[in-house]
Amino acid sequence: MSVGTTQTRQGLGGRLAALARIVELGPGKVEPKLLTDSGQLLLRAGDRLKLSSDHTVVALAGGTGSGKSTLFNSISGLELSPTGVRRPTTARTHACVWGLEGAGPLLDWLQIQWRHRFARASALDKGESQLHGLILLDLPDHDSIRALTDTEADRLIQVADLVVWVLDPQKYADASTHRRYVTDLAGHEAVTIFVLNQSDRLEAEELAECVADLDGLLRREGVENPIIVATSATTGRGVDSLKAVLAETVSKRRAAVQRLEADLDRLTIRLTKVMPDGGAPGAASSVDDARRIGLTDALCDAVGVPAVGEAMENVYGVRSIEWIGWPYARWAAKLRPDPLNSLRLSDLRDEIRGLAGDSISAQPAEVDNAVQALSDGLTSGMHEAWQNGIRDAARSRSAQLPQVLSEELSEIAPRLDRVPVWWRLLLVWQYLLILLFFAGVAWVGTAVLYGVVGVGKLPSGLAVFGETASLPWVALMMLSVLGLGLLTAVASRNFVVLGAGNERDRLEREMRRRVAGVAEGMVIEPVERELARYNEFYAAMRSMRG
Repeated sequence: MSVGTTQTRQGLGGRLAALARIVELGPGKVEPKLLTDSGQLLLRAGDRLKLSSDHTVVALAGGTGSGKSTLFNSISGLELSPTGVRRPTTARTHACVWGLEGAGPLLDWLQIQWRHRFARASALDKGESQLHGLILLDLPDHDSIRALTDTEADRLIQVADLVVWVLDPQKYADASTHRRYVTDLAGHEAVTIFVLNQSDRLEAEELAECVADLDGLLRREGVENPIIVATSATTGRGVDSLKAVLAETVSKRRAAVQRLEADLDRLTIRLTKVMPDGGAPGAASSVDDARRIGLTDALCDAVGVPAVGEAMENVYGVRSIEWIGWPYARWAAKLRPDPLNSLRLSDLRDEIRGLAGDSISAQPAEVDNAVQALSDGLTSGMHEAWQNGIRDAARSRSAQLPQVLSEELSEIAPRLDRVPVWWRLLLVWQYLLILLFFAGVAWVGTAVLYGVVGVGKLPSGLAVFGETASLPWVALMMLSVLGLGLLTAVASRNFVVLGAGNERDRLEREMRRRVAGVAEGMVIEPVERELARYNEFYAAMRSMRG
């Protein structure tokens, strides 16, 4: 095999691999009939490329009465294929092989019966060596009334390396031939030959006119550069010219590859019509950060993350009053209804979890809208089939998404009944100040009773508590204690507000992290798999064009 042929086969292999990838990625995107035809071409190409590359399969095809079998016998130089008199029709395919070595498996694949195989030892036949490697088939008439032979002709026309259409001067424009076969040969000019047989029935001018008319007809039907050979199987005129054309094709050993390339070209045109790739936008194989953040933000809004954070912050502040507020204010508040009860937040943790769960279950439409917005942003300009595919991928788990989000957020619902250690220390400090204040009250009362009213005389060890001179200092101490308590309450309240804000930020960050994780696994990953399929599909389309 020549270097050029080897390179051609390698190029064909790459195109076939691309077609295989299209068949793998195409279900749901490409119509089933086209995928079926693609799969059949892959099977046919795989089988043909594994068989003898030194042989070229040439099929003589034609309608009843075209003289096809007579031409077959004329080329082979033997009476191999029977010809009819009253009703000339070939019932079974006959094969003549020039160079039998290695042709057996190929003939088996072609399903040629053993009794219809004939061999020409080209090395012993004078003048026939140039045809070494030729497998010439005489197909059943494609317009036969026998359904079996008609099907066999169709099958072999599809698998032959080169098809020679044998036409007669009277029926060369036959509509059934052109409609069923010729219109499918556009792009197959290199592996198709048209023979105008029985030319002995025409004068030279008539023959030239018929050839020109046939050429124009074929061009109008899409065969750009038809090869037309005029022959007469009965007189032998033009048969040598046809042999020369066949010999040239056989010597190049490229017909099998050219036929597969032509079939691929035609299939590529069909694929491009239903799935145009010229304007197909390039798509990233992953969802960009901006869209990830947008999806997370939208899902957080749908879930109610800001509402949960705000409720947590408010409840945190209300609960702190019980521990770090000014005790005198708390005592006064006892006379009013409990603010926690008015907020219906007696069980804070369950309340927050319920709030999160209710928000999710109540907003399925917003969850769906968030997913829809992501897919719409990614599919702009895509073919409708791929737009639908990416939308379906994004929504593949949307029914479970609200429930999963609810479960994730329930796991991190804050324990608002937890009391920080510094709250307890502040409570101890506040009560210590209260004790000092009441101690001062007791001191003032003792000084008034014993120093001013003179109800009696204190023991010598306690005499200092009855001296009126200590009253200004005790009053100053009491005022200092009250001021220190008030200052502590105000400062503590500021720390609580700051802490509540920090706790809210921490909670919302954690909730966003959980929401982003759920979005990644249930929305983004399926979308990215579909985006990868999209890019691989169009990469395969470009590779298939070669």
